[in-house]
Amino acid sequence: MAGNAHPDARAQDVRAQDVRAQDARAYVTLDDLLRLRHRAKGFSFLPKQPVHSLLAGRHASRLRGRGLEFEELRHYYEGDDVRAIDWRATARLGEPQLRVYTEERDRPVLLLVDQRLGMFFGSRLAMKSVVAAEAAALAAWRVTSLGDRIGGIVFSENGMDEIRPRARQAAIGPLFDAIVRRNGELRAEDPRPSDPSLLNAALAKVPQLLPHDGLLTLITDAAGADAETVRLVTRITAHNDVLTVFVFDPLEAELPDVGRAVVADAGSQIEIDSAGSSLRRSFAAGFLQRREAVEGFSRQRAIPVLPLSTGRDTADQFRELLGRRLARSLTAGHQASAVR
Repeated sequence: MAGNAHPDARAQDVRAQDVRAQDARAYVTLDDLLRLRHRAKGFSFLPKQPVHSLLAGRHASRLRGRGLEFEELRHYYEGDDVRAIDWRATARLGEPQLRVYTEERDRPVLLLVDQRLGMFFGSRLAMKSVVAAEAAALAAWRVTSLGDRIGGIVFSENGMDEIRPRARQAAIGPLFDAIVRRNGELRAEDPRPSDPSLLNAALAKVPQLLPHDGLLTLITDAAGADAETVRLVTRITAHNDVLTVFVFDPLEAELPDVGRAVVADAGSQIEIDSAGSSLRRSFAAGFLQRREAVEGFSRQRAIPVLPLSTGRDTADQFRELLGRRLARSLTAGHQASAVR
């Protein structure tokens, strides 16, 4: 997450604004987030799940597990994991006995949801701010369905909302209300620049809401991440797991050649010639530097990274990034047990 270089995510081609307004969803409603409950399936935030990041190459990481509570001893059946055999009970009873555990529930999960002005950009299906909101809703529905507590920090130039992790009925409403409110406050004509310092300000609040044994999920484009971001996240990882959802727009990675265009930023406008190859290379290099910074830091801290594009359905991407890897992990585990 280190590095300050960031392509101007708010730069907009005025000639394409009308098309983008029609094609890219600019806002989310409470109903939108509530409906995602039925799509929060086919993926899991369970611990010990390998999460291979497309952003981080072939690097794999694992989340810290919850505690396990002993439930019972039972007879060993073919295909069971031999590592769970209780050898003392087996010797005492004269036949293989398996120790069965249940996973502790009620793990706190905190969502850090970026709704800064720089997130109000999108060239495809939705704005980055919308994708971040949808990702937060999908995570909230899935996590609470497993019995864990959910909370969040929703931040933007207009304010910061802190929702302490609580059970589903107590937390979903306040969390979604905060996301919808901050999302609805975003305006393309807002004269203020996107504030890069807000990412660190939000991270500084995390230890108060998630002191230990929880999961922090960062949902952001990582704009403004720097050495202080590294320090803050390192501090959090000492006692919690961290998962990064890296939101990006395809236009950030590759600026198209549309000739002369007017771009706006922080209330000012300039005309550029996007046909110039040097400008497009510089634009792409800025995004690449930010992406590689996220990748490098995540590898060092064993933080899984899920890249979410504004060009594809958010729920589909979640299932691909988390669901398929979980399925492969379970298949591999069954095969290993069979071999043993």
